[in-house]
Amino acid sequence: MSLSIQRIGPAVSIQDAGRAGGMGLGLSRGGAADRLAYLAACALAGVPIGSAAIEMAGFGGRFRLEATTRIALAGTPMRATVDGAPVAWNAAHIVEAGSILDIGAAEKGVYGYLLPGGGLDTPEELGGRGFHRIAGLGRALEEGDRLPILPDPAPDAPPMRLPAPSPETGPIRVMPGPQTTLFNDDTRARFEATTFTRSAKANRQGVRLEQEGDPFSAGSQLQRVSDFISEGDIQMTGDGTPYVLLADCQTMGGYPRIGTVLPGDLPRIAQAMPGQTLRFRFVTVEEAEALWISDADTLKRLKKSLMPLVRDPRAMTDLLTYELIGKPLSD
Repeated sequence: MSLSIQRIGPAVSIQDAGRAGGMGLGLSRGGAADRLAYLAACALAGVPIGSAAIEMAGFGGRFRLEATTRIALAGTPMRATVDGAPVAWNAAHIVEAGSILDIGAAEKGVYGYLLPGGGLDTPEELGGRGFHRIAGLGRALEEGDRLPILPDPAPDAPPMRLPAPSPETGPIRVMPGPQTTLFNDDTRARFEATTFTRSAKANRQGVRLEQEGDPFSAGSQLQRVSDFISEGDIQMTGDGTPYVLLADCQTMGGYPRIGTVLPGDLPRIAQAMPGQTLRFRFVTVEEAEALWISDADTLKRLKKSLMPLVRDPRAMTDLLTYELIGKPLSD
């Protein structure tokens, strides 16, 4: 069972839950840029955390399913059709063998996910299947690739969907870290009061933020000894420009960090579009710990939110295969 790629966007790759325990080797966790959307795909497909999916940044591609299987579509909504008929996003669908799945541009946001069958059965490298550019693991997907698919764990399961997530508009929560106090009280207050704009300069390593006014400099800005850094850290470069680090960030750096975005809010950074405005708010370490939710608990919550997918008869190419007229009711 496999999926073949007939056309592909410029930033499409295989991603999973990432590679844990690699910090000592200089390897950041990597994995899906929007972890919540990836877990939503796992919930829709009924597969365990760690299953490999296709991550699409801004644009998808054209895929041919060579065997009948379910597919899960999650993350930022993208225009999707199966054999020309529109299909819903944030939903699972049964796709017949030989069908063509077209996924176009993102309607809003950046990252969308396609998880076929039981997940992709591509080779593991250092305990993961995801593409990690700066570590030299894997590569971006290309036209002509043929990706093996693991058996669907529930091939007869009815199509399901997840309710559309409510838009979050409040400030993004930031936890203080070991270098937060390098920034004086006035600078931290100004950081909270500033409305930032998501720059066009962004990738899976991080997102640049732009703002009007003075840069955000710390004491001895360019004299810091390199230290461990991680996903979610907000680094201030030499000119005082903030960068929020994402899944493929480096593991060491000398630029000071004003704080770390909470994991539950980091998808908002990953999915922010160029020009989108962002605000930040500091929370205490105790608040951050109380707000933390494990991937396993998040997956359980998403599974409880699943509901049957109601299909539009006008878009059903297999409508005539259903028995629409039942037997007459007996008296």
